[in-house]
Formats: sequence, C-alpha cells, structure tokens
Amino acid sequence: MACFFRRSIAAQLSRIYGQHEEFFIPLLSVVPVSKKRPSPDVQLTVRSLVKSGVLPPDEDLAAQTSCLAKQLKEDGVVEDVIPGREAINFRINKLLLAEKLLDSVHTEPESFGLKSELFRSLRRGRTLVEYSSPNIAKKFHAGHLRSTIIGNFIANLKEALGNEVIRVNYLGDWGMQFGLLGAGFQRLGSQEKLKENALQHLFEVYVQVNQEAEQDESIRLAAAEFFRRLEQHEEQALSLWEQFRDITVKEYRRIYERLGIHFDHYSGESFHQSKMQDVLKDLQCRGLLKTTEKGTGVVDLSEAGDMSSYCTVLRSDGTSLYITRDIAAAVDRKELLNFDEMIYVTDKSQSSHFRQLFQILQMLGHRWAERCVHVPFGLVQGMSTRSGDVVFLEDVLDEARNRMLQNMQQSKTSKELADPALTAELLGISALIIKDLKRPLISDYKFNWEQVLQAQGDTGVFLQYTHARLCSLLRTHASVSHTHFDPHHLQDSRSLSALQHLLRYDEVLLQSSLELQPRHLVNFLITLCHLVSSAHRELPVKGSPPAVAQARLRLFSCACSVLANGMRILGITPVEKM
Repeated sequence: MACFFRRSIAAQLSRIYGQHEEFFIPLLSVVPVSKKRPSPDVQLTVRSLVKSGVLPPDEDLAAQTSCLAKQLKEDGVVEDVIPGREAINFRINKLLLAEKLLDSVHTEPESFGLKSELFRSLRRGRTLVEYSSPNIAKKFHAGHLRSTIIGNFIANLKEALGNEVIRVNYLGDWGMQFGLLGAGFQRLGSQEKLKENALQHLFEVYVQVNQEAEQDESIRLAAAEFFRRLEQHEEQALSLWEQFRDITVKEYRRIYERLGIHFDHYSGESFHQSKMQDVLKDLQCRGLLKTTEKGTGVVDLSEAGDMSSYCTVLRSDGTSLYITRDIAAAVDRKELLNFDEMIYVTDKSQSSHFRQLFQILQMLGHRWAERCVHVPFGLVQGMSTRSGDVVFLEDVLDEARNRMLQNMQQSKTSKELADPALTAELLGISALIIKDLKRPLISDYKFNWEQVLQAQGDTGVFLQYTHARLCSLLRTHASVSHTHFDPHHLQDSRSLSALQHLLRYDEVLLQSSLELQPRHLVNFLITLCHLVSSAHRELPVKGSPPAVAQARLRLFSCACSVLANGMRILGITPVEKM
C-alpha cells in the first residue's frame, strides 16, 4: 500500500525529470516512526537522484535539494513538502493513509505488503535453501538449531515473495566419522539398544569409539578400512550405514514436526557418490587436479598458480573429503533441480570452505556458482538444560516448553486453555526463534533462559502476548461490524503512529530479502507490538461510540493480521489464547 503514496510522489518527479515514474518508486522510502516527535511519512534523498544519474554529481546537494523542493507541489495525497539539507520529506494525507492502508489489509490480509512494486527488482525463480544439516549419530547442538531457524526463515521469506522454494536438509551421513561409527558399532553396538533409544545409543557408541581411537592406532585403522568399504559399496558396511541413516531421519522428522518445519528433500553427502567421480574426472581433464608428494589430490586456488593457496579434494588412499562431496552435490542439484539460486546456511567457521567451494565450481566452468550464497552465523553460548549439557534438539524444546508451562501456571493473567502444553510449546519455540533472529546473524550471543522467556521486553513471548490480546479483543467485539469505518476517527497520534509504521512493511521485507537478515522483520514486529499495545491502552473499544469502536477495531484487526503474517515468515505459529 505504500506504493500508492510513493507512486503519487513519483508522478511529480516524473513530470519534473522526464523519467518514467517506475524509476523513482524505489528511491522513495517510508520514514520510521519517532517516539520523540511527529515524523514525516516519506523521504527522498537527493543523493539517490545523483547516484541514479538523474542529477549531476558535481553540484551542491543542498542547492539541488532546495531547487527540487520548489518544483514539488502539495496535492490530494501530499499535504506538505519539507526540504532538508540533502533530503526532502513529505507529509501525506492522513485520512487517505488510514482509508487506503486499512482497506488494503482488510481486503487481502494474507498478502498485504507482498505485491509491492518494490519487489520488481528481485530475482524470482527457483531457490534452493540448504539448512539444519545435522550429522547422523552426533550431538544436534545449538549450531544446528540456529541453522534450522535461520534457514526456515529464509525459505519462508523467499516463498512469501513469490519464489519456488526447495528446502533441503543435507545430512552429514558420510565421511570418516562413519568409519569410526561403523567400526565402533561392530565392537560396542547393540541392536536391542537401537530399538530402545536409537539416537542415544549411536551417540554413546560414537563418543566411546572416538575416545578409544585417540589412544589406539588399530581403531583408527579399522575406521579407515570401514569407510573405504563404504565408498566401495561393500554390502555389509552399506547395510549397517543404511540402518543408522534410516533411524536418524525418522527421529529427526518427528523433532522437526514439533518446530513446525518441513523439508522437501532429506539428502546427504552419500547421495552424490556417482557424481563425485565425474567431478574428479572433470578436474583432471581441465588440468586442475594436482597430486602432492604425499599422494593427496589438490586444486590450486592461488592467483599466481604457485600453490600458495590450495584445497585438498582427495586423500592419499583415494577416499573423498567434505569439499569433494559438496562440489558433487552442487553439480548434481543443478542438473536434477535446476535452481536459479542456492543458499547454504551454516556457522561462520565454514566461511572459508564455501569460498573454496564456489571458487572451484567457477573454475569448472559453472557460471551459476555466482548465484550460490553462504549465510554464516555466530555461536550460541550457555544453552544448557537444568540436567546439564544439551545433547539433542529435543532437549532444548522440552526445556523451553517446561519452563514456559511453569511460567504460565504462576501467571495470574493466564487463560483457560484446551491444551496448555501445546501453547507452552509454541510460546517456548517463539522465544527461541526471536532470541536467535533479533541481532545480526554473524554475532555470537549468550543464552539466558530467564531473559528469553519473559513476557515483557523484546521477546517472542511479547509478540505472542500482543497477538493473543488482539485476538481476544476481536473475539469480545465480534458482533461489532468494522466492514465500513470512518478514517476521521483514526487521526489521533497513537493510531497514526501505528498506521505510519504499517506503511513500512514492504520495505522491511525487501531489506530482509536483499540482506538475508531476519532482524529487520523482527524489529519491525516488536515496534508494531509496542505501538499497538500503547494504542490498546489509550484507545478503548468498549464504551466508545459505535463509529469510533468500528474504526479502532479495523485498526486492531489489521495490525493483528500483519503481526501474524510476519510471525509466520519468521517460523512462529501465532497463538490466539495464552
């Protein structure tokens, strides 16, 4: 809906400069609401006109701003043109703002902000997002939880903006650790214990054999031999590996379901074995595969061709490495799924790995590697349960649910709920998600359960609480029609602040998509909750004249819809009672 107001201003700029009005729409931005003073609504920086070639670069910006401001006129949409030093601010007709914006949300609540002309510049098509990607039989630690939450947000956002999204969970299901696990299970494993608690037993076997391997060379040799048998598809080794993988995927599906997360493909390093040989042949044919004195296969990545920087792609015994399998997976995916862009979500320690991966793909002549992106994130410290260190994701989810349930039972404002445990689970997951997504992804952060689960402050519980209060208000006044409303009743400062803020929604989604950073959307929703909570306190529906009640209900209903939409993009299921 912001585009209606941008288009009106762009039409004036079009007449002045002779460019089509579509040219100017992306240059106009909605001004964030200020707590201290009334804010203008839309801003145009003259520097953006210079950068886009409309104005010459060598003239005084203040003089250019003053000259342009004199040519802009007030009309039915623009009430005031306010020149600054290097920017021009516009105040728009607030009656028109209330009418147009709230009609737009009310008419198409689920698609509000998603049809904006701002998104015309975005690349559409098929987006493949690889995220979560835990290693079979290892700890599903906080890093995998971060990858899961972040990747789900990116997939949701891309889908909301019109991309066809393929969600891939690329399991760590190959490599030398499976040599260790296979060799260890043959000595220490029990099929009976697998039936009782499969993941826990595999994890215990892996930990024990890993410790033994540090002291015992024969175990390391047995592990290398088991992995060699795996790569040669020896039947007994392959059968045991398939059993481990099937058990793990089945268990992970159940846990992801609790998070409300699904994947289109559970693939893994093992899926691309046949393609790996093709990749090695391609590297060899192009003269890129070198053999070192130790017998390892490497690719020279140095600019000078002096091996000052290289990547190992083959061990001396002929077995593959993580990077080899990732190259094969990328080529395989392009052939099978024909993606337009591919996004990897892993922790920042793997940044160098992905730089090498993308460089080797380009050296192999795959120009689409330019459309591959790594989204790195920082580490989480202090995420542990009351019983000790987190082992699996399920421990984190149980802890969040149990603590939230305890908080709800102690709260005097909690409502009667059909399923308190389910509500507590949804609130706990909301808390985890907002804590994780509210800062730059690259940042490390310390985890504190008490802070995360607070209903006050900028938390996931606060978002859910605000949404539930709005739902309660709308239920209470369900008999009051707000199909038609008079925008004159929404001209107070509280209503206007909320309306001005809602006007920014499409810009926030665009910024989130361009940067693949969720914090912009999180901050938008938190500010919306503060503005709506303030309006809810100061603008009662009960006891107000019918026309005033109708207008306020329309505002609260639309704010509730946008809040729910934004939460779903973040991966949060909105609750209607708590």
